[in-house]
This record gives sequence, C-alpha cells and structure tokens, in this order.
Amino acid sequence: MKQLSRVLLLVCICFPAAAFESEQAKSWLERLSKSLQELNFTTSFVVVKNNQAEPYHWYHGLNEDNTELELLSLLNGPRRDILRRGSVVSYIEPELPPYSVNSERISGPIPAIFSQDISLLEPSYVFVPVGRSRVLGRTAQLVRIESKDQHRYGHWLWLDQETGLPLKLAIITRKGQLLEQVQFTHLDITDTLSETLKQLSSSELPQVIDIRSGVVVDDFIWQVNWMPKGFKRIASNRHRINVTKKPVEFALFSDGLIDISVYVGPSETKQRAEEYAMDGATIAFNKVVNGIEISVVGKIPVSTAKAIVNSVVLER
Repeated sequence: MKQLSRVLLLVCICFPAAAFESEQAKSWLERLSKSLQELNFTTSFVVVKNNQAEPYHWYHGLNEDNTELELLSLLNGPRRDILRRGSVVSYIEPELPPYSVNSERISGPIPAIFSQDISLLEPSYVFVPVGRSRVLGRTAQLVRIESKDQHRYGHWLWLDQETGLPLKLAIITRKGQLLEQVQFTHLDITDTLSETLKQLSSSELPQVIDIRSGVVVDDFIWQVNWMPKGFKRIASNRHRINVTKKPVEFALFSDGLIDISVYVGPSETKQRAEEYAMDGATIAFNKVVNGIEISVVGKIPVSTAKAIVNSVVLER
C-alpha cells in the first residue's frame, strides 16, 4: 500500500511539472510569433544540408499604417526574390516573368507557422524547453518541437532571449541525427523601417494572378488511404510538370508545420520498384504501378513516405 502511494505521488508531481514545462516552451514560441510579426529587423542566414550552404537575406518591418513588409532573397546563383506587402506576395525568379499572389505569408526555409498561431501544432507536437546557450554572440533559449509519433522529425529552435527572434533552427531525427540546419549569421533590430523596405512600401508590384489557393479537386481516380494523424488536405489540382510537360494530379497535405505533396500521373514505364532521394530533411519517394507513377515529397522519414505511397489506391 505504501509503495502504491509513492507511485501515485510521483505521478502527481511529474504531470504538473511536464505541463508547466510545455506552457513555458509554448510561451517562448508565442513570443517568437509576435516578434516575427511586429519587429523591424534585417537578418542573414544560411541553410546547411548535404554539406552545402544556401545563403539568404531577410528583411521584415511595419510601415506607417502597420502593414507588414518582407523581402527574402537567395544570395547565390540567379536572382530569386520573394516580396510581401500585406496580403500580396510577389515572386521574382529566373526564366519567369514576375508575378504576385494573394497570401499572408512568404514560403521559405523558416516555416510560416512560426509567425502564426503556434497552438495549431499542439495536436501533433509537444513543446519542450531545454536550456540556454550562446548563438551568434547572443544568449539563446532552446525549444524543441517534438512529434507525438514516429512519423515526423523534431524541430529544434534557438530563440534570442532579448527579442524572441530565431537564431538557429535544426531538423533532427528521433535518434538525434541532424538532417538540416538554418544558422543565422547576422541580426539587426531597429526602431524604424529599413531603406530597402521603404522602397518596397511604395513600389509597384507585379500583377496578382489567381491560383485559387485552397481549391480542392475531388474527382481524382485515386485516393490516399493513410496519412499521419493531424495531416489535412489543404489543396489539390491538375497541371503539367514544367520540365516534362506530362499531366499530373496533385494533392497537398499539412499538419501546420510540415507539408506533404502527393503526385499521381502516367508513366512510360509499366512497373518500377520503390525508390527515393534525400535532400537534407526532404525526401522524394516514388514507385510505378501499372503505368501510373506515384510520388510523395516532404520533410518526413523514409518509412512515412513509403507508407503514404503504398496507401494510394487507384480506382480503375
């Protein structure tokens, strides 16, 4: 009886402590979201994966009427800029005419959910505060976003103690293997808008095109019978692949932090065994069945991608 009492006491002690730690970590992530929306900052970071580095420059700020302004530039290779003014995002890319779309967020190496409602991740992830370290010469709080199952990777965030802004991001397997890393190399926070964003505030943006974001096509000849818990289909369409011009049916699933793309289309090969390629944390997994190619792309483990591909059922 005494032994049972000790066990119950330990359970009562551990549960409040875990809940407190989760709330502490969540408060840091909420501070991150607030800072990414409200602060004027200029920063540079490098995405490191497969022993290669991609450098970026990132500007953010608010103009006089509190409209958010952003500019994300890839610094190596042909010019690639993504600009945002309020709810309009513009793309400047090589070999394509500039264009704009209606969107509240830029899609880039920093997940968009970090500047939104972080509680949307709670059904699938737990938040864990770890401790403090030194990153970019600043004191940083490490917060881990850990998956509740084995179907996703963990995201480790080092947040500036003074501002809550990110200083480092790592994508880690459940065994602790580093797959991909975003290392910030410069951070400048100001009271006023940068000259670059002042120009963006008054610049004429490319014409907005209608991509009908979020439209779901329901008359596919196939369906995905399994996804990790928490993933929902948020978009789908039919289009032709830019390189091959082959028709493909596409569906996009998301749990708020991770996006998974599923492609189904005709193949010149009748049958092909499962194969995959990794790019940092991103996997492209595909197979061909009866002349139909099924592909899955996302920052997920091989086993997860394989299970999704094998769950796709053709209806003819």
